[in-house]
Amino acid sequence: MSRPGALQDTHNRIIGDLRISITDRCNFKCVYCLPETEEAAKRFLPTSTETTEPVSQTVKKPLYPWKPRSQILNYEEIIQIVRVASQLGVNKIRITGGEPLLRQNVDWLIAQIASIRTIRDLSLTTNGTNFKRLAKRLKLSGLDRVTISLDSLDRANFKKITGYDGLANVLDSIRLAKSLDLSPVKINAVIIRGLNDQEIPQLAQFAIDEQIIMRFIEFMPLDSQHVWRRSHVVSAAEIEKRLHSLHHLTPLNSNHLSETSTRWSLGQGKAEIGIIAPVTQPFCGNCNRIRLTADGKIRTCLFSHNEHDLKSILRHNSYSNETLTDRLKQIVLRKEKGHRINQPDYVQPERTMSLIGG
Repeated sequence: MSRPGALQDTHNRIIGDLRISITDRCNFKCVYCLPETEEAAKRFLPTSTETTEPVSQTVKKPLYPWKPRSQILNYEEIIQIVRVASQLGVNKIRITGGEPLLRQNVDWLIAQIASIRTIRDLSLTTNGTNFKRLAKRLKLSGLDRVTISLDSLDRANFKKITGYDGLANVLDSIRLAKSLDLSPVKINAVIIRGLNDQEIPQLAQFAIDEQIIMRFIEFMPLDSQHVWRRSHVVSAAEIEKRLHSLHHLTPLNSNHLSETSTRWSLGQGKAEIGIIAPVTQPFCGNCNRIRLTADGKIRTCLFSHNEHDLKSILRHNSYSNETLTDRLKQIVLRKEKGHRINQPDYVQPERTMSLIGG
């Protein structure tokens, strides 16, 4: 059913969620996103049973030099897009990167977005490295909640995965987020076979110990070196089976059809498990999200090969809200029915997760 004035595609999905990347820069080199370290190269070399799959044999130079500031949307431009989108029914905003807290004055941006009356949920995804310094300012500026990445509880393994020796810092950030009631605090762990899947039980126990939401995410083909292989994916079914063998999981019903994760209570307070399975259990049919890249492109699917420029509209001397409104409606109307990861002709997009925004 159509809804007058809303952002609606041809599959009758109403867009209510805008994810905004404010920088393409990141201080991590995670193996599932920017695998440009020696460890990443070793990790993704083919085994004797996988030699038919194409994969990089050596570390390449970074494929994506950071964009100059002139090509990145300024905060005023971002706010203008949010204002127009909010008038079209978008009420959920997530600030992402790269690592968003590498950009200066993020608290000012948060405050401006929080002041928009129709925005009901304002969150931020971070790797946690700069969070302690900024957390109180973000909370006071109007940030509702935070998601922090944590792919390992082992210091050495954390460094292998991220290229950064910062596990203690991230753990401190998680506990600070809890103390500031930036809740529900969600923790994201990308699970990769042979790298951190052995830590699934410990990560679930961490959710119990810290009374947080731990979300396990399937490894997706969004890395800069295009070395993703299905053999490295630990499926949602396998993750669930491993958890069921250790914990009594109680399914949690979602009030939102667009929920990306399948959720379970761990039966101890607020501790919860979520599994996000875009590879083996796609949730495209109820997708209500679009993404804005740091350089001003709208992506209607995380795995899309098409991008739609808004920056040129914002910077044109004849800019008007009406022009931007019409453009957003046209873009959303052409939103893909679903991604093609499981199709034989699937081709990985050139942009990495760090450049698209999570």
